[in-house]
Amino acid sequence: MMNEAASQTFTGAPEGIAPDSPRLRHASWASTTRRVRGPLRIIQNPAPPTPGDLFLARVDTLGFHSALQLPDGRRKKLFVGDEIVVAYANRYAPNQFEAVVPRSFGPCQLVAGGGVAARVLSWNGKITKEATHITPLAWVGGESGSPANLRDYALPTLERIPTPRPRTIVVCGTSMDSGKTQTAAFLCKGLSLAGLRAGYAKITGTGSGGDTWLLRDACADPVLDFTDAGLASTYLEPAREIERVFTTLVGHLALSNVDAIVLEIADGVLQAETAALLRSSLFAANVDGVIFACGDAMGALAGESWLRRNRLPLIALSGVMSSSPLQSREAVKSTGLPVLTREDLLRGQTALGLLSATERYMRAHTPREHRVKPRAVSPNADDAGIDLRVVVSEPSFEAAPRKEMTG
Repeated sequence: MMNEAASQTFTGAPEGIAPDSPRLRHASWASTTRRVRGPLRIIQNPAPPTPGDLFLARVDTLGFHSALQLPDGRRKKLFVGDEIVVAYANRYAPNQFEAVVPRSFGPCQLVAGGGVAARVLSWNGKITKEATHITPLAWVGGESGSPANLRDYALPTLERIPTPRPRTIVVCGTSMDSGKTQTAAFLCKGLSLAGLRAGYAKITGTGSGGDTWLLRDACADPVLDFTDAGLASTYLEPAREIERVFTTLVGHLALSNVDAIVLEIADGVLQAETAALLRSSLFAANVDGVIFACGDAMGALAGESWLRRNRLPLIALSGVMSSSPLQSREAVKSTGLPVLTREDLLRGQTALGLLSATERYMRAHTPREHRVKPRAVSPNADDAGIDLRVVVSEPSFEAAPRKEMTG
């Protein structure tokens, strides 16, 4: 028999929870549940957990994640004894934890602040705190009486990406915290300052409310991630499922009538799910340009080699490395590519130049009879179609704080 939950000041609980489930109303719901809607209630479930299942848990001990991201963007400070609603999912985070969905409904860990629960397998040696320990209290069930799963509340799956498709630029990188999210955010802001409406989607990774709120602040509209396609994490998902997420998210952005699409791919190009997606024919057919985020010049050279070998349209470098003028010069010299700082990406001319660079790349690498003209960047933009060049503020870079250029 469960004890009555302690009162909490904000729950973030979705509408429509059954009247006999006050604990669900009083619990703190994680940002990964932001699409969940009622009716919901506590149920019994003898089956083992599966990725995306929702459950009510109690915080036993506080560790690395001492706060929970809520659906409204607020980071709620956690206390021992708090009751939270989170989702099971696998976690791949080279700078934090590797974790998998447990085989039973027993004690496990909170492995991401966005509300992901799993069993920790390994962790980065620099981490000085264990993961926060939680104990499952009850399953959260839907109207059918089965465990509620994030897939039940996802956007409609699309079988194909509508055409004509807006020009699409992808940000990928060497690994976690190489500056991918910051690069994507500043590019979206630059496109906005140029008068364009950019849609953003994060295709792979682990659910994090901080990333999506940052992109909203950068004027991206709409802002989507794999959670909108029904996954709290893409780690260990089969390639066909990652491609479903890609098609669905890019398709919904295209249907939103945006002028340009900016996509972010989590982790590094050597991570299994990321590598499979980048090498897929689906990716090659629907991406016009790639910006590679990295931490140093050697990483830039390795990434440039990997992307060229896989015939991907690499157009620029960015990320943490861009805060170092010396590393940037080495990268420019060794790859021949521009290195863009956050300040560069903010400039409308640079953002438009990147879109033009994607067109130049397509012209140079696509046989004339196979060329498909992408949709104009904006029906109202006077400069649509102008062959602008990428503007690089080379040695006058304003060094961005290294620790802030992560993601």
